[in-house]
Amino acid sequence: MPPISRYYDVKRDTDGNRYLEVYVTGLLLHQIPLLNKGTAFTKDERRLLGLEGLLPPHIAEMSSQLDRVYRRFRLQTSPLEQHIYLRNLQDRNEALFYALVAEHLEEMLPIIYTPTVGEAVQLFSEVYRHPRGLAVSTDNIDTVREAFENVPLNDIRLAVATDSSAILGIGDQGFGGMAISIGKLAIYVVAGGVGPDKCLPIELDVGTEREDLLTNPLYLGVRHHRLRGEAYLDFMDRFVEAVIERYPGMILQWEDFSKDTAFTVLDRYRKRLASFNDDIQGTGATALAGVLSACRMTGQSLADQRFVISGAGAGGAGVAWAMVEGLMGEGLSREEARERVFVLDSKGLLIDDREMDWYKRPYAQPAGEVAGWKAKASPPNLLDTIRNSGATVLLGLSGQAGIFDMAVVEAMCRNSERPLIFPLSNPTSASEAVPSDLLRWSKGRAIIATGSPFPDVPYEGKVFRVAQGNNAFVFPGLGFGSLLAKVSEVTDTMVIAAAHALADYTQREDGRVYPSVGEMRDTSVHVAAAVMERAMADGVAREPDITGLDREALVAYVRQRCWIPHYLPYVRGEQGAQ
Repeated sequence: MPPISRYYDVKRDTDGNRYLEVYVTGLLLHQIPLLNKGTAFTKDERRLLGLEGLLPPHIAEMSSQLDRVYRRFRLQTSPLEQHIYLRNLQDRNEALFYALVAEHLEEMLPIIYTPTVGEAVQLFSEVYRHPRGLAVSTDNIDTVREAFENVPLNDIRLAVATDSSAILGIGDQGFGGMAISIGKLAIYVVAGGVGPDKCLPIELDVGTEREDLLTNPLYLGVRHHRLRGEAYLDFMDRFVEAVIERYPGMILQWEDFSKDTAFTVLDRYRKRLASFNDDIQGTGATALAGVLSACRMTGQSLADQRFVISGAGAGGAGVAWAMVEGLMGEGLSREEARERVFVLDSKGLLIDDREMDWYKRPYAQPAGEVAGWKAKASPPNLLDTIRNSGATVLLGLSGQAGIFDMAVVEAMCRNSERPLIFPLSNPTSASEAVPSDLLRWSKGRAIIATGSPFPDVPYEGKVFRVAQGNNAFVFPGLGFGSLLAKVSEVTDTMVIAAAHALADYTQREDGRVYPSVGEMRDTSVHVAAAVMERAMADGVAREPDITGLDREALVAYVRQRCWIPHYLPYVRGEQGAQ
């Protein structure tokens, strides 16, 4: 077996304790973020590894290093500056970075991910300082296998890949989307338990339609318009073939693909390469989990609800899919389930006599069913649809700020005593409504969850906690469970199992739609166990050690394999061992 990295390998001593055998020394060792301990290198390590005299004499514990870097973090003057500071720390000392984020997860998740990562994506070329991840572009697709061989890690088990065509709610961002892949994998590590040396962020740079990027002298991506059609699919085919050759068995998360490619890419490769699309499946599972939790709060079932989904892109279609699957799980036929789910795109309600993209058609209402509606617009608009459908659940995936206005909320309140209103679009600037308005307009009756973090809202002497329907409650457990089970495919039923596991976890305490961000690691453990259980039932799990384990045993299995940020002892390896 080759070492897991050309720079080091993981060994065990006679007592079974893990240590690192390193093949680099001196300043080079200090400059590799996966290996750098900074001032925490011991006296023996400094002598053996050529670091004597290159570091301050005081040997620090990680706890004092954490105090120092947290102080520096708090001195940053804006969320973007805090993001840049944390990224620089990650590029200097990964163990310390993850220990810091884990200790302050509720405070730092909005900094390393939404909403701040949106700004970091937009300014990626301007603030770029250090290479991270794999850049596959039209410039190097002909030598993509060589590019993969240049990755110094031999045991990559999970990757996040984006073509940056539809980042959050801010659209085409060219090469800047690499920040999303980096941010998602940071969450996999700190919230999902995946080791940082098992992760690879990937940017698939096929061009951009943004003229301002193409003419920006600082822009770091290729300077041409996006590949389309067969040229795009040929690029993706060659990328996937190289992935399978270099890292067979790796789990891949497709991220932030535009609606015209997201479904095509997922369907084309999911059986060749164990993969899932977080915008479609992760968003759908997260929304379903929140609705299930809210239904339990009100003493109702999912089958009692009627759903309006504003937005028919990858996220909106994914949520529609999840609601249909959830309703079918409660005994409805597919036809009965679809009758309860109403989806709108930018032109209005999806109706089957309209022109529309192929992936929207399964969620189009029969024209005859809406022919008798009293509607001011044709096709019916959001307010028309809420009034005529009797909607009790309103889910926002439109990226259109403020479209859940007072009239919309009042219409929802006429349909239900406790309407569920979830403006889920990211970042914060794209949210369909702000929670304070929703509470005021509904007179405190609405059950609310948002996609981005919002502060708690005081209303009539009470403080309402705003639940965050963040995909980070689902995708880390879905990915980690998939890689632990060594699945051949990420099935749809595994995704739905993740949604139910999240809802079940949330209901350990009454009155919550989603757990707190601080519980994300524990949540991910339970989601991963449910995913593994479902993978075995689906016949796609290839890890023999989990055969026959029940849910409780799977939870223990996952916990034992979660990576925890700490420093291992180092020894110097034999020259040429790598």
